[in-house]
Amino acid sequence: MPPAKKETRPSNRVGRVRTPQFVKNLRGVKNWKEVSAWLEWRGIEDIECITPDQAGVARGKMMPSKKFTSNTSLALPSAPFMMTISGDYPEDGNGFSYPEDDGDLKLVPDLSTLSEVPWEEDPTAQVICDLVHQDGRFVEFTPRNVLKRIVQAYADHGLRPVVAPEIEFYLVRKNPDPDYPLVPPVGRSGRAIGGGAGYSIAGVNEFDELIDDIYHFSESQGLEIDTLIHEEGAGQLEINLRHGDPIELADQVFMFKRTIREAALKHDTYATFMAKPIQGQPGSAMHIHQSVLNRKTGRNIFTEEDGSESEAFFHFIGGMQKHVPNALVMFAPYVNSYRRLTQAASAPVNTKWGYDNRTTAFRVPRSDPSARRLENRIPSSDANPYLALAASLACGLIGIRNKLKPDAPVGTTVNEDEIDLPRGLLEAVDLFENDPDLRSMLGESFASTYAAIKRAEFETFMEVISPWEREYLLLNV
Repeated sequence: MPPAKKETRPSNRVGRVRTPQFVKNLRGVKNWKEVSAWLEWRGIEDIECITPDQAGVARGKMMPSKKFTSNTSLALPSAPFMMTISGDYPEDGNGFSYPEDDGDLKLVPDLSTLSEVPWEEDPTAQVICDLVHQDGRFVEFTPRNVLKRIVQAYADHGLRPVVAPEIEFYLVRKNPDPDYPLVPPVGRSGRAIGGGAGYSIAGVNEFDELIDDIYHFSESQGLEIDTLIHEEGAGQLEINLRHGDPIELADQVFMFKRTIREAALKHDTYATFMAKPIQGQPGSAMHIHQSVLNRKTGRNIFTEEDGSESEAFFHFIGGMQKHVPNALVMFAPYVNSYRRLTQAASAPVNTKWGYDNRTTAFRVPRSDPSARRLENRIPSSDANPYLALAASLACGLIGIRNKLKPDAPVGTTVNEDEIDLPRGLLEAVDLFENDPDLRSMLGESFASTYAAIKRAEFETFMEVISPWEREYLLLNV
């Protein structure tokens, strides 16, 4: 019997074009030439050109991929970035004025954010865009540009901030009628989810298939989840992200919110990032871990050569203590946000700091000296990630610039003491408007626009009659 013939494979060097590595990247390309190849390799038909508005909602345009790569000029009016969460517009005044011409702003795609949209049936990609004026100047009042402004302020001081957000959210049963309270979902056990399941693996397993979709959708977009846990609330989960550049991390939170909502809808469930969605349950936070590096050496400026805390570390804390109450409207942007900030709850209502003390607003986690960082525990998950990161980093940088000294650290429970923060939205707006250092750091155009939007949102809220009023006032007053 003759020997069997060996199977041969075609050579990679003859008659075959190698696939460039960049087209296999899950997230981002370097230039427009790479864009075309990246899209073609995936058979992408449509592109979503998106950018976050003041609430962190994705605004933008969708177009065929061929039009996207044909040097098409993209534009949006300025109106969506001056609009309240309910679609209304604020009145002129207090430094804000609506542009009479409502001229176009140019959308400039950030090609490093190009990724697939895994939940769409047709092959679709997405790219986050910046907004510039027709002459190329950054639009000062748009959220991504506000964060870029703060990162540049650090660069001007020879510094580079590093952040790591943690985002909490609730899964709830579908609720098409807003007059009815939200309720926890039913898990795979067939029973409604209860509270008190902090760090419970069984609690996470109740949503196995939904969480699998979150992981799959995230992986397809090149988004990296560090850890996922079940929090204390009924159906409340938390996702932690790896530390990195503030703009990249804000982009990831922006994309994660879309991803989690889409995964939940696939399983006939809502995912909500409201700060306090369910009465009697814990609120949802977006804790922000922060450190600062020397741009030249890459060393953490919070730590001295001998491993001890640096003066810059204490000045950063001093800036947080003094200015975070004035920036609270960017960490707690809605009326509902202040329902989370109550005494004796897991959310801090003070401006104190301490070592591994979760009852303080500013916690120093246990770490090696090289990884020394400060956790801002005040922001809620309803905050726009770009604006929350910008505000938190701005407060710290003001402290470094002005050499502000913090109070002494505390090692006791302090969340039952007096409240150091504004108790409502209007008070928070007043403090924001009267902090010249903060306004200057963030940009006057943004500050006046944002304050006007928040005042308008409060007035819209005041038009609504709540169940509490009907229950206690209807027949008693």
